[in-house]
Amino acid sequence: MTGQPYRLPASPDHGRLIDRSRRQIFTFDGRRMTGFAGDTLASALLANGERLVGRSFKYHRPRGIMGLGADEPNALVGIGVGARHEPNLRATQVELYDGLTAVSQNRWPNLTLDIGQVSSLFSRILPAGFYYKTFKWPQRFWEMLYEPLIRRAAGLGKAPTGPDPDIYEQVHARCDVLVVGAGIAGIAAAEAAASRGAHVFIVDENPRFGGVADLFGGTIDGRPALDWVRDKAGALAKAPNVQVMTRTTAWGHYHDNFVALLERVADHEPGAAASGKPRLRLWKLRAREIILATGAFERPIAFANNDRPGVMLSTAGRALLSRYSVAPGQRGVIFTNNDDGYRTALAYARAGVPIARLVDARAEAAGPLAEELRAAGVAIAPAAAVSNIKTSLGGLSITEVVVSPYRAGQGRVSSEEVIPADFVLVAGGWNPVVNLWCHNGGKVRFDEQSATFMPDVTAARMRAVGAVNGTFDPAAILDEAYAAGEAVSGRDGAPVARERVARAKAEPQPIGSLEPVWFVPATGSYNEGNKHFIDHQNDVTAADLELALREGYQSVEHVKRYTTWSMATDQGKTSHLLGLGVVSGATHKPIGQIGTTTFRPPYTPVTFGAIAGSHTKQLFLPVRRTPVYGWHRAQEASFEPVGHWRRPYCYPKPGESRHDAVNREIRTVREKVGLLDASTLGKIEVKGPDAAEFLDRIYTNTFSTLKVGRARYGLMLTEAGFLFDDGVTVRLAEDHFLVHTTSGGADRVAAWLEEWLQTEWPHYKVFVTNVTEQWAQFALAGAKARTILEKLGTDIDLSPEALPFMGYAAGTLGGYPVRLYRISFSGELSFEIATPAHYGRGLWDALLAAGAEFGIGPYGTEALHVLRAEKGFIAIGDETDGTVTPLDLGLGWAVSKKKPDFLGKRALELADLKAEGRKQLVGLLTEDPQVVLPDGAYAVETVLPQPPMDMIGQVTSTYWSPTLGRSIALALIRNGRERMGQVISFPLGDGKVVRAKVVEPVFYDKEGARQNV
Repeated sequence: MTGQPYRLPASPDHGRLIDRSRRQIFTFDGRRMTGFAGDTLASALLANGERLVGRSFKYHRPRGIMGLGADEPNALVGIGVGARHEPNLRATQVELYDGLTAVSQNRWPNLTLDIGQVSSLFSRILPAGFYYKTFKWPQRFWEMLYEPLIRRAAGLGKAPTGPDPDIYEQVHARCDVLVVGAGIAGIAAAEAAASRGAHVFIVDENPRFGGVADLFGGTIDGRPALDWVRDKAGALAKAPNVQVMTRTTAWGHYHDNFVALLERVADHEPGAAASGKPRLRLWKLRAREIILATGAFERPIAFANNDRPGVMLSTAGRALLSRYSVAPGQRGVIFTNNDDGYRTALAYARAGVPIARLVDARAEAAGPLAEELRAAGVAIAPAAAVSNIKTSLGGLSITEVVVSPYRAGQGRVSSEEVIPADFVLVAGGWNPVVNLWCHNGGKVRFDEQSATFMPDVTAARMRAVGAVNGTFDPAAILDEAYAAGEAVSGRDGAPVARERVARAKAEPQPIGSLEPVWFVPATGSYNEGNKHFIDHQNDVTAADLELALREGYQSVEHVKRYTTWSMATDQGKTSHLLGLGVVSGATHKPIGQIGTTTFRPPYTPVTFGAIAGSHTKQLFLPVRRTPVYGWHRAQEASFEPVGHWRRPYCYPKPGESRHDAVNREIRTVREKVGLLDASTLGKIEVKGPDAAEFLDRIYTNTFSTLKVGRARYGLMLTEAGFLFDDGVTVRLAEDHFLVHTTSGGADRVAAWLEEWLQTEWPHYKVFVTNVTEQWAQFALAGAKARTILEKLGTDIDLSPEALPFMGYAAGTLGGYPVRLYRISFSGELSFEIATPAHYGRGLWDALLAAGAEFGIGPYGTEALHVLRAEKGFIAIGDETDGTVTPLDLGLGWAVSKKKPDFLGKRALELADLKAEGRKQLVGLLTEDPQVVLPDGAYAVETVLPQPPMDMIGQVTSTYWSPTLGRSIALALIRNGRERMGQVISFPLGDGKVVRAKVVEPVFYDKEGARQNV
């Protein structure tokens, strides 16, 4: 075909996915090419005769298309231009559309003539790990030469230019059964599960269901397997309890069957993303049960120069023919160690593409497939292997294939035959796609018969069916899949009848023996393995793995990291087991004994855009607002950031400064009644039978003795014994606590609690839930606070006897559901009132209306800080800096001496934390009451004409107190409690020195009479 030299003529036997009536124009490296609707970029490039698609990372060797889909290690391209450019996409998974712009990567100045390929000339002196030994000396070269060169060489594709203009969505969902993979096994399992009433998600990363059913043929219920797939997929799509999702990759499996899915919504539709459609959608799915039907990847075989463009996996070559009417060349050789290579050879023979030789590593080439192939005129070479590839100048295209006799364990090649050919298809066996099985601790076992790893045991509610479970016969696959689907429960775990769905029957396909082949010897220097490529993207060879073993690395994980084997963007999908085979041969240990490297999410690369979702630009770190934020704005409040929140600093009236407004608000609380929006206060619910014991370990004091309906102030320490958060915890029920934290600390404390639960005490039956934004919370402080609540009307007994200080009660207030706490951070009679967030504004307005006759007024964060300081209450972040202990702050009373253990207990016993000379919290009164010390001002032992001076501490909080009519301050001073009554100095620069008297840190109502009325 004009312009598409490798596209075969139309035929009913191949090209089922393309529509020849719809021509697509695209560019590759600026060159205009044509394809058809239904093509992938890979098939369209090959149809146009473009077999060179990229360069390898280390040696910049020419690379061509190798795999079928997500297993592709070579054909990484950049798609799009400008801000919509995305690098490192697999050409095998990019759906062709009209106007697509693609560029090759990792080359300069162009793909054919790449200057970087000069490094391959020095490959003998650039083996694995050379950088660990080379870039150490001379030391000054690191910044001058090594680091700049390494940074320039790092990476493959180029990042897009400009901000990302596309939209990304995130969706939370749940289901009874998640079926991953929509081949024959996945469809049968989904049908069986859905028939039992289960809510089923079935997802597949391909644009259409069916997996590789079109490549293996056969019949199901007397019909072609592909027809059966289409009918069943259509029926599943119409079922009300089934969610069918194509172009969706399950890329991570986490605790409790939490699965991350990436749906490609608009990548295949030109202009869709630009019109406002989300480009990608990230699903966060919780599944009660999972059925893995992820199939298996074909694996390659290591022989000399096995990385040249034109060397492909057998199924990839068969798919090109069956789906797109594309041949990878004009005359080929097929190298196999199992029956599947014969199926590929037959498909090519029927299509009229010459196969010069089928090379079979097994000793005998017998059976129906071999007989059929011979009848088609294809020569078979048993007990043989491809040992080398010969190419044109520059290694850009294959010219000849070297075939040698082969038997397992042989060390050298005795003779060679050179066969003219321009492509090689390799069938080296199958690797079940066990990634998701292993992500969350699932174990695998090595099966000697199929020479691969298969699922073994897992703690998750997960079953594996079909090829991923090592089952390759279609009849056995269907039986296994139906059984797995029928074993699930109904919707939401409801019991169901035991009737089974009508099971389809497949024509059995005999599975021949497999001869494991990992490394094929070659002649001359090629036999050393330095051109037998294991990891194609990172240029890791068999010689590199053997070198790592000689260097002393024994663990397969260490070998992986030393060589970068299976660390490329394909995560070893084609190289992992092949490398293990080479390590096994070098160490004479069975592969099962060597074990596998770790499978980690994501299964395939996931864009940052999908992970970020809508959390970009102004939403990257959203400003958090309380339920009454609108009221604050209407009052023209002056705001300040508190963590991620915006809280009113104060409420200036017309003509009033912020300082005057703060003083007025403080007097309102002390003399009348004030209302504070405390909704930003961290609120974390801790619930479960072990909740009390858990909090005993987290806090310095004891909460297991706290009675229901009571609250207690507590301190949290780091393991090093330093204070990092404080707050009041309320016992709502025997197994239910509400932990209050600082406004900026809620997320941090929630993560801290989860970390200890999941890593140190996973046996505790405790749930931690951050409910900060679910509740509006207000502090009503002042002598008339109880009167205002009574005026509103409540079913809660507000008397001091029924609701004493640090008491709690739930009920209604003014018709609003509330949690009511007798907590005071102002030193006045105070109630903190929590109500569900959607009631917040209504309750706020009701409180203001009820308190109008008593002179109620709102007060902001600065007034709160001054009120706290007058009472000597610490503020996390002011009186603490990561080096302060409870003892330093005079809070030893909050540290239990009876509990056997709590976080930080042992650290508090360290000599340094109890040593003389530590800074201690004290109060300060300046000699001139009108002078307010600056925040952070240093106290010195003796004032000298110039620094250095002996610094003995610093001011942590400092305010003007309208209540006392003077300045006050809190400070951390060396041996502060021993200095009571002393006057210490604070040099402020320019010769100015402020002197202040050391006093107790409580300046107002030390007995607490006002808060206990």
